[in-house]
Amino acid sequence: MKRDLSRRDFLSIGAMAAAAMSTGVSVSAAASRVPATGKPSPIKLGLASYTFRNFSRAQMIGYMKQLNVSGLNAKDVKDHLPTDPTQESQAIADYTAADMKLHAAGVIYFLEDEDDDIRAKFEYCKRAGVTVIVAGDPTPAGLPRLEKFVKEYDIRIAIHNHGPEDKLWRSPLDILKLVKNMDPRIGCCIDVGHTVRAGTDVVEAIHAVGPRLFNVHMKDLADLNVKESQVAVGDGKMPVRAIFEALIANKYEGFVDLEYEIHADDPMPGVTSSFAYMRGVLAGMGYAMRRSNQ
Repeated sequence: MKRDLSRRDFLSIGAMAAAAMSTGVSVSAAASRVPATGKPSPIKLGLASYTFRNFSRAQMIGYMKQLNVSGLNAKDVKDHLPTDPTQESQAIADYTAADMKLHAAGVIYFLEDEDDDIRAKFEYCKRAGVTVIVAGDPTPAGLPRLEKFVKEYDIRIAIHNHGPEDKLWRSPLDILKLVKNMDPRIGCCIDVGHTVRAGTDVVEAIHAVGPRLFNVHMKDLADLNVKESQVAVGDGKMPVRAIFEALIANKYEGFVDLEYEIHADDPMPGVTSSFAYMRGVLAGMGYAMRRSNQ
């Protein structure tokens, strides 16, 4: 069986998989072109709500239903997951009613090394029932204080790397150096785009971080050195299949959340194409799609 399928193949397979999930129809047509074994995919695809930062919660829920995606990494942008407790409760109720699962919150920035500020953010995530905080810009000196709250709340911290512009956390490897001897619930959110722009091999980073990898932000770049070259997943040079293979080899249990940061006023074409491509890659690896998280 030929393994190096084209983007068109992946999009076709992904589209058929999406249709099958929404209609219950078999994906045998796609399976005839790939080594399908019917194994459930170990990769859980989700969405970073920042993708729909210009759209309301109700609009985003509608789009997620169209995409057959139920896993959400929510951020306090628009009305996606407000920090006000009453408004947050309504958001959680809306997601529950729509059969959407909040698995992470962020990026949440920890700019103050101060108990009250950190506690408020952990309480916000506790109310939402998330198990992972995707954290931005904690200082190395503030990590012991964060560790104290991780132990108290039993919520994991996934520090997000932001590439060469980030003075502290360019690469997941920079994060790993400082957290490797801390509580095992302190780890990384690997942003694949920022990782490759930092000059780090993203597949090697996944293996190096290992069990401290709690979240992945997926995107693609036409030029792996240029932030502004972002494109739909599959249109660029990101080694998507190799990333999935590394995650599976490491028995990664978290979500791969699409973070599509371009075309903020009209993201659906690129988002739809990105999910179709990723599902096509997984189908090409012999995995069946699961509605609950893909």
